[in-house]
Amino acid sequence: MDRRPRHGHHRTFLLSELAGLDVADVDVIGETARVTGKGAKERVCPVGAPALEAISRYRQLARVHSGPLFLNKSRRRLSPRAVCAMIKSRLVQAGLPGNLSPHKIRHSFATHLLDAGADLRSVQTLLGHASLSTTQIYTHVTAERLKRAYDAAHPRAAS
Repeated sequence: MDRRPRHGHHRTFLLSELAGLDVADVDVIGETARVTGKGAKERVCPVGAPALEAISRYRQLARVHSGPLFLNKSRRRLSPRAVCAMIKSRLVQAGLPGNLSPHKIRHSFATHLLDAGADLRSVQTLLGHASLSTTQIYTHVTAERLKRAYDAAHPRAAS
């Protein structure tokens, strides 16, 4: 019998990090966010300019000046489930598959970083993995891509 939780551990964890952000956690000048993860461990994550601009517009429109960053209609902190529903809604609006989960997006993020040459330790830090072996699951994907690229490009690979 499968005893794993119905929803992936990483997915809930990632959404809870996002839902748990406070206004003070986002450093616009440093382009980072201080994220509290599993076991109350903190890490600093880079935040791109487009995301910072969107956060700034949201804060102005929603009149969010302190406390929880993302609020529901009752002006309480959004739940991880509500964040997931919003992400899925935006994915569909963007013409992407509705079955994409935040965990799959996280997996793609890690894979793209590794494909672009990021080192495993940096990806481990960004994802907040305590163990390098947890991050290493992403390397099999990039190794397979590397093999396909080699097969496609090398003149003697097919023979």
